[in-house]
Formats: sequence, C-alpha cells, structure tokens
Amino acid sequence: MAKSSLNITRLSNGITIVSEKINYVKSFSLGFWFNVGSRDELPENNGISHFLEHMFFKGTRKRSAKKIAEDIESLGGYLNAFTSKEHTCYYGRGLSEHIEQTFEVLADMIQNSTFDPKEIQKESKVVIDELYDIEDSPEELIFDKFESNVFNGNSLGMPIIGTEKNLRSFKQKDLFEYVNDNYTLDRFYIVASGNVDHNKLIKFTEKYIKKDFKQTNNKKRNLILQQTHDLHVEKETQQIHFIIGRPTYGFKDKKRMSVAVLSQILGEGSSSRLFQKLREENGIAYQINTFLNSFFDVSTFGVYLSTNAKSIFKAQNLIFDEIKKLKQKKVDTKELDRAKEYLIGNILMSLESTTNRMHRIAQSVIYFGKIKSVEETIKKIKSVTREEILELSNELFDNDSLTRVILSPKNLLLEKAA
Repeated sequence: MAKSSLNITRLSNGITIVSEKINYVKSFSLGFWFNVGSRDELPENNGISHFLEHMFFKGTRKRSAKKIAEDIESLGGYLNAFTSKEHTCYYGRGLSEHIEQTFEVLADMIQNSTFDPKEIQKESKVVIDELYDIEDSPEELIFDKFESNVFNGNSLGMPIIGTEKNLRSFKQKDLFEYVNDNYTLDRFYIVASGNVDHNKLIKFTEKYIKKDFKQTNNKKRNLILQQTHDLHVEKETQQIHFIIGRPTYGFKDKKRMSVAVLSQILGEGSSSRLFQKLREENGIAYQINTFLNSFFDVSTFGVYLSTNAKSIFKAQNLIFDEIKKLKQKKVDTKELDRAKEYLIGNILMSLESTTNRMHRIAQSVIYFGKIKSVEETIKKIKSVTREEILELSNELFDNDSLTRVILSPKNLLLEKAA
C-alpha cells in the first residue's frame, strides 16, 4: 500500500485542519465539515440541517447560485454536499493547482450566504419533492420508519430530511440562528486528501475564514433507548418490505467491528448465508441483506427483505432458521476468513477514491480526535474470533430485543422467532 503523509493542526481559534498528502495523484478532495446534523435538531426544526445544506449553494453576497457552480466547473472540478444525522459536509473536487480557488468558494458559501427569502421559498419546494421521492421509495422509507421506531424519544429517530410542515415554515432568521448556534469553531473541520500541502491549507484558512463564528456550543448528544414495539406501515406497494433488527454498538465501541463481521457472514454479499438460502436455494426475495448503520455511540443492525405477499412468511422463517444456526454453532473458519477478506477488500478498494479517503479521515478525527490508520482497522477485523461471533449472535438475536417493521398494503401478523 502506497504511503501517504497525514497531518492534523488545531488552530488557536478552534478550527481543526486535517490533510492527507498523496503524491501519486493530480487531484484533491476538500471538505468543510461541521459536526452537526439532524441529531442536533428539535422536533419543531427537524430538517433544518439538511435544508441549510441546500441553501448554502443558493448565493452569497458576491456570488449567485450560478456563479458558485461556474467558478468551480470552469476549472474542471465540482462541488457537492451531504447531511447525515451527525455531520454536514460541503466539499469540492478538482485538480491540485485549483485547490485555493475551491477553498475560497467554499469559504464564501459558509460565511456569506444570504439565505434570500425568495430562494428559501423555491428551495423548500425542491426539498419537499425530495421528501416525496423518499415516500415513494419503500426501500428508503422503511429504514426511516425503523430508526424512528428504535430511537423513539431521541433526536436520532428524526428523519434527516425533516417534515413537510417544517420545510414550509423555515424563514431566513431561522437559518441564520441555527448557523450561529451550531456552526461553531470547535465543530469546524477542514479536511483534504490528495496532492495537497498542509501548510497551504493553514494559510488558506487564515486568509479566507474571517467570520466571527462562536467558539463553542455546549449542547450534549444524549441517547436513552426505550422499549420498542413492532410497527406496521400501511403503504400501497407491490412488494412486502420487512426489517427485523435492533440497536447495537456504535463507532466508539470495540465490539462494533465484530458486528460488522457477523453482518457480513449473515447477509452481505452473494456468498452470505441469507443470499444463498433465500435467493439461490429458494428463489425468493430479490432484495435480502443485513445492514449496520453506525453513529458514534450506537448503531442499528438487522436484516432487510422485500418479497411478494405469498413468500413473506416462508422468507421470514428462512431468516430465523439462519439466525438460529448462528446462535447454536460456531462459524466455520473458512467462512469467517472469507467474510473478513471481503470487508478488508472493500476498505482497500475504497481508498482508490480521494473523496472516500477524505471522508474516512474526517470521521476518524471528529469521533476520536486522531486519524485511525487503515492498518489498525484491518488488524481489528482480523482479530475477530469464531467465539465472538457465536457470543454476539446470541446477544444480538435475543428475540425480546428485536423489533420488526413491515411496510405493506395491509397489516401482516408475522410470527416471532422461535
């Protein structure tokens, strides 16, 4: 694996600058990260983090929305952004000689956006259309419903996109107030990967970041898990969509890596137990996979399935059969090694993208205050034992702690696991 040069600098004002220099590429990925997402919202402003992500592209005091795009695309690069439940990132890609121009445009966006009321009104319609798209995509909607169910009473349970009522109600002052309260210096990370110079990033920060951001926001992220219940979501769909799962270990817990290996064995990839049993042997369930969706202090883990109404009961029983086998007998060494190699391969192949690398080091520094090496992650994967998988299977697939969400035209009373 080619070596890269990693650097972290925390400026006196609180901004953290992180870079990974890769000499053999000619490009960069540059992200302005804020450690704020829908988890930091209240029910009455749920969706504002994601809505702001849209509005930062709608014009500054010196640039129109069109000029923001033109100033980057004329250099052969592009800008994009995303909002998660815990972070918001505004990022650019381009050739290395154009990194200062990209930095300046991103800096202009996060400091000088005007949030024009006319643009707010227009963009709210766009985001409401995006919300409708999710409503029309049962394979997306069911995950929102599942997380709102298992995180009931916690802000983690709120959807990133928010509600139609909130999206119609946001005003210019709401956006400015949320930015002022939450886009603080201690939550601000400038992260770059590619053919970049760390000292230049520091100089660009000192040159272009002039706004008087607040030093800190002392709000804490709390998580209190409550008793969950099975949920039926009535929706006119051709297929039955089904999730069975639960909360489990987040990024901060060492056991999360063992859960990732267990997930791989059970339902990730074409060689997994569920894919082989349901699709290859029984010819049912086009979509069948496990998932592990992680946050700092908690993850959601489970099985997702879509199939027709005639096959749903058989599919569920086959899932429970495979779970039962995992609880009763240690996995074969060959199967365990295959799952580990698959995970390791995915990690290493993802490193061919500077955007993925930028994302990895940003998340590492935000969560752990340091850059966790790829070698460290691989070592953890390789250390997972057959005994750990057996123990985890019995812990995580305890029937009383599993929650089911079913999305279908009519209520289906599926059996509990044996």
